[in-house]
Amino acid sequence: MLTGIWLFVALIVAIVVMIVLISKFKVHPFISMFFVSVVLALLVLPIDSVVNTINAGFGGTMQYIGIVIILGSLIGYIVEKTGAALTIADVIVKLVGKKRPELALMIMGWIVSIPVFCDSGFIILDPIRKSMAKMTRRSSIAMGVALSLGLYASHVFIPPTPGPIAAAASVGLGDNLLLVMGVGALVSIFALVPSYFFAIYIGKKVKVDVDDENTESDENAVEEAFQTLKASYGKLPNAWLSFSPIVIPIIALSLGTIAKVLAWGSLPFFAFIGAPIIALSLGVIFGIILLHTTGKLDKFYEISVENLKVVGPILFITAAGGILGKVISTAGIVDYVKGNADVLKFLGILFPFIIAAILKVAQGSSTVAIVTTAAMMGIYTDAASMMTALGFTTPIAAALVVMAIGAGAMTVSHANDSYFWVVTNMCGMTPEQGYKTQTLGTLVSGLSSIIGILILSIFLI
Repeated sequence: MLTGIWLFVALIVAIVVMIVLISKFKVHPFISMFFVSVVLALLVLPIDSVVNTINAGFGGTMQYIGIVIILGSLIGYIVEKTGAALTIADVIVKLVGKKRPELALMIMGWIVSIPVFCDSGFIILDPIRKSMAKMTRRSSIAMGVALSLGLYASHVFIPPTPGPIAAAASVGLGDNLLLVMGVGALVSIFALVPSYFFAIYIGKKVKVDVDDENTESDENAVEEAFQTLKASYGKLPNAWLSFSPIVIPIIALSLGTIAKVLAWGSLPFFAFIGAPIIALSLGVIFGIILLHTTGKLDKFYEISVENLKVVGPILFITAAGGILGKVISTAGIVDYVKGNADVLKFLGILFPFIIAAILKVAQGSSTVAIVTTAAMMGIYTDAASMMTALGFTTPIAAALVVMAIGAGAMTVSHANDSYFWVVTNMCGMTPEQGYKTQTLGTLVSGLSSIIGILILSIFLI
C-alpha cells in the first residue's frame, strides 16, 4: 500500500493513464475512469476496503445527481423538439434588433443552451444564423462564432446543462443550484464580452464562399426560407410557454432559497418546490404543456427515450467520477496535499482550471472534463476532500470552483471535440479556418472567464 509522496505520484499517473485511454485508445470515459479508479484503489487502499469504497463512490454520486441530470436534459429536449427554441430566438432578435445580428445570435445561443446541449443548440439555430447573414449582408463567420461562443458559455457554466449540474453536486452544491446558476450567469459575462469582439474581429479576417453569395441574396427569398423552417415544426408555442420550462424552475429555486434565508419554517411548501428535483420536475410539467399546445404530446414517450439514450452515458461518467473522487478522499491523498498545501495553494482557483483544461484538450468532451475534475475536487464540507485541502470551504468558494472547472472545460475546442466539427462544417469552414475561429475563440472565452473568476475570488473568497 502506497504512502506519502507516492500517493500523489500514483494519482498523477492515474490521471495520465485515464487521459491516454480516452484520447489515444478511444476507450469510453466510464470504462477508463472505472478501470483507473479500481487500479488506484488497489494501490492505495487496504484490499478489504476496495469494494466498499467503489460502491460508496458510485451510489453516493447517483443518489444526489442522477434524477436532476435526467430532468434537466429532458427539459432541453422538449424545448428543442417543440420549436420553443425558435420562438425564444425570435424574441431575442426582436429585442436586440437586426442591426446587431452578432449580439442577437450570441444572446440567443446563451439562453437556448441553458437547457439544450450546445451541439444541438447550434444545429437548431444555424438556419437563423444563415438567414440573418443574408438579410443583414454581414459576415456569416462572425455570426457563427458569436452563436457558438454564446452557446458554449451557458453550456459549461449554467445548470440545468448536465455538466454544471454534475459539478455542483460533486462539490456539495446539489441543493444550492440557484447559487451556481447566479454565479454562472455572472461569470459568463466575462466570457461573452471578449467573445463578441473576437467574433466581430475574426469575421473580417476569415471569409467563406457564402459571404460572397450573401451580398447577392434576395431578402424576400431568405425570409421565405426562414418561415419555411418555422413551418417545419408545425404549430410553434408562444413566448410565455417557450420560456416557461426554463424560467419556472428558476423561480421555484429562488423561492426555496428565500425560504431558507428568511427561515420560513411555517411555509414548508416553498422549501419543497425549491428542492432541485421538484423545481426541475415543474419545468418538465411545463414542457409537457408545451408538447400539448404544439400537438406533439404523442411524441413525449419518444422524446423521453431519446433523452435517456443521450443522458445515460453522462450519468455513468458522473458515477465513475464519483468512484475516483471517493478513492482519492479515502486513500489519504488529500491529507498529503494538506501537508504540502503551500506547493499547490499558490495556484488557488487556477488548480481546477488547469486540470479541467488538460482533460478538455486531451479528450475533447467538455462534460467529461467537468465531471472528472469536479469529482477529484470533492465536497467542500468534507474535511478529507481536495476542496478543503486547497481552502475552498464555503458555498461561494465551491461555486467559483465549479466556474473555474467550466472555464477549463471550454479551453479549447479543437479536432477531437464534436462541437468543433459541428460549428466548422455548418459554417462552411475548412479545418484550418476552424482553428482560427472556433479554437481561438474558445481560448479567448476560457482565458477571459478564468481572469474574471480570479477577480471575483479576490473579493468573495
